[in-house]
Amino acid sequence: MNTTLKRWRMAPDAALLRQAEQRAETMVSVLRIFVAFGLLAVFFVVVGEGKAAQTGLLRPQLAFVILSLGAYLALGVFSLWLARSGRFKRWMIWPAVTLDCLFIVGNTWVGLVSAGLPGDLTFLVPPTWLVPAVLAFTLLRFNPYLQAYCVVLLVLGFSWLVFHVEMEDPTQAMAQAKYLVRDPANMVRLVMISLGGVVLVAAAMALRSLLHRALIETENRLTLTRYLPARLAERVGAENLADLRQGSRQEMGVLFVDIRGFTSWAETRDPAEVGEFITEFRIRVQRAARETGGMVDKFIGDGAMLLFEGEAAAERALRCSLLLSEEALNWSQTRLAAGRSAVQVGIGLHWGEVFSGVVGDEDRLEYTALGDTVNTAARLEQMTKDCGMEIVVSACLLKQAQALSALSGAPAQTGWSALPPVFLRGRSQPVAVFGRCQGKSESGIVAVG
Repeated sequence: MNTTLKRWRMAPDAALLRQAEQRAETMVSVLRIFVAFGLLAVFFVVVGEGKAAQTGLLRPQLAFVILSLGAYLALGVFSLWLARSGRFKRWMIWPAVTLDCLFIVGNTWVGLVSAGLPGDLTFLVPPTWLVPAVLAFTLLRFNPYLQAYCVVLLVLGFSWLVFHVEMEDPTQAMAQAKYLVRDPANMVRLVMISLGGVVLVAAAMALRSLLHRALIETENRLTLTRYLPARLAERVGAENLADLRQGSRQEMGVLFVDIRGFTSWAETRDPAEVGEFITEFRIRVQRAARETGGMVDKFIGDGAMLLFEGEAAAERALRCSLLLSEEALNWSQTRLAAGRSAVQVGIGLHWGEVFSGVVGDEDRLEYTALGDTVNTAARLEQMTKDCGMEIVVSACLLKQAQALSALSGAPAQTGWSALPPVFLRGRSQPVAVFGRCQGKSESGIVAVG
């Protein structure tokens, strides 16, 4: 598949996830500030008073704890400012998570060294109980790679503490270790568990909100798809429906395709066979439209109207007509091999300005493309009945497609026959047209003089 078609493959809409990430960063910043204030409070209230402060166990590291919590608080305030001002970039979450992990591991290391404790007692030191909170911070970012990165950092950091921090004075270390299981240290642990629980509750609420919004968006999109073309329903999910209702004028490629002789054929057929036939036809039309980035505006009985807008629209419209021709030929061969009748289609294409927009209310929406371009494309499709061609295309669409083809360096192909100019109702000048008979064709663009 060429580059043009690849660009027109529809990518999943990431707007909902992006909005959730932005809200999550604000929430993480607020929770980081909340955790920093909570830990400062517990250290001043529990550790700074009574016998716990006189033991000498926590006094040496108190200054470091205050400084690190102050820095952590500053990180929360700074990240909150970045998030609310719109300056926070997605790459910044990686250094932010790194600092979260360093905060826990660094405070644990200071606790071990200050008390002269061995690495074997790492998980008795209160800062380790903040691990659930940091993991919840990362969970709020909805990024599995970031979550894995956080886990790896914590595991490596604690592994280094456990296996490389040695005990300098066993007698003094064992005497001080008993304070790690008494009331002050246990109070710190309880506060840290509470803070971690608050963060996890916030993470659960954020995930539930994202899931709820995703379900609503999906339901709305499915509802829109019942009334609007799938490509347009995708756009409505990202744009304001009121803006689409106002409509716009733009240049488009318009394609009409119709099954020849369908009415007389259907009169003598069983309804189930007719339904199966129309279903097969629409599947092939949808496939050709999807392959070329076209939008099926509507199905009209045994016919369809397709629109092409945006980059390389004329080229893609022409390519779609060739794909529809090949689809009809392959379908005919399959039916003839099964002893059924062949299939013939008529295809008309034109390029020009159209008015397009959404009309209707929430109970009934419809996408409409109006204008002389639409009428001309429909008449060119009708013209295929009289001129013996399967495809009739206006010279302006061919020229537009050829101009794009020349810019991209695509080779010119032959296969189009110049037809006598046609006079259409409502036009003072004739329309130059070209035709092509049924048969397998190379999906290229012809030079039009």
